[in-house]
Amino acid sequence: MRNGVVDVKWLGMAGAAVLLASVAACGGGGADAAGSNDAATKLAVVATTPEVADFVRNVGGNDVAVTQIIKPNVDPHDYEPTPADIKAIGEAKVVVKNGVGLESWLDQTIESAGFNGAVVDSSQGVTLHEGGHEHGAEEEAHAGEEADEHDPHIWHDPRNAKIMVANIEKALASADSGKAATFTKNAADYTAKIDKLDSDNEAAFAKLPAGDRKLVTNHDAFGYYVDRYQLEFVGSVIPSLDTSAELSAKQLSDLVAKIKATGTKAIFTESSLPPKSAEAIAQQAGVKVIGGEDALFGDSLGAPGTPEGTYLGAEAHNTEVIVNALAG
Repeated sequence: MRNGVVDVKWLGMAGAAVLLASVAACGGGGADAAGSNDAATKLAVVATTPEVADFVRNVGGNDVAVTQIIKPNVDPHDYEPTPADIKAIGEAKVVVKNGVGLESWLDQTIESAGFNGAVVDSSQGVTLHEGGHEHGAEEEAHAGEEADEHDPHIWHDPRNAKIMVANIEKALASADSGKAATFTKNAADYTAKIDKLDSDNEAAFAKLPAGDRKLVTNHDAFGYYVDRYQLEFVGSVIPSLDTSAELSAKQLSDLVAKIKATGTKAIFTESSLPPKSAEAIAQQAGVKVIGGEDALFGDSLGAPGTPEGTYLGAEAHNTEVIVNALAG
């Protein structure tokens, strides 16, 4: 989605969206169009990421119909919207985003869809971190590039998740005032569960000696989590908040040396990123790599219908895996 190539692609996508709209007007449409009258009474909401969509479902309950744009284990940083995404946004009453620049593709998608409803930035009111945990002389230039960038992975601090939920509750109540009391109650019930998650996480890390709380991940996605639970961020395989950067040879050797020097016990892979680079660095550093079913949920949630397919379940999974690996 950059430079001249972007315009050609977006023209193609906009044309596809017009075609989809024409088909729908001639009697086409998805399951909702052919569904019951009950479905038609629900507030149509598009949510960008799995985390935000889960928040909307918990607040909206049976009174919202949620279309989730980004599917589980898909990297949100370089997402390419589809004609179906444009169509869903065009038909929605509310669009909810994570914000903090995570969905760089969204503004142009909304424009292509002709959407004129409410766009909810769920990050409003969150205290943001500056981008990057860069270290060393060679990384100073890269850190400077990210100086004006903020870390978008705000949900990894449950206190931020509560702010996001509150923003969503206000937006849904504004869009459907007749259901406002229900949305308020749902939000309060769900916020209590987030508080329980936070206290459980604190209790789990309290059993782990401070000297063992050293974290190396696939990319720099856990800054808010690290600060909330007083961990030490040693480094990441991808030296960026985004997932498009790559380690230079010197950065790689520096990371291996730092892992050895700090006594870090493991490198944690992430569910939405390939594990090969993490596995190679772990082998050089002589530490274990945590992956497979134990991969962390950095940018995504797990499969629908599983505990990890929810925000609460994914965050509890992350804490359990990190504590068990670092305590071993």
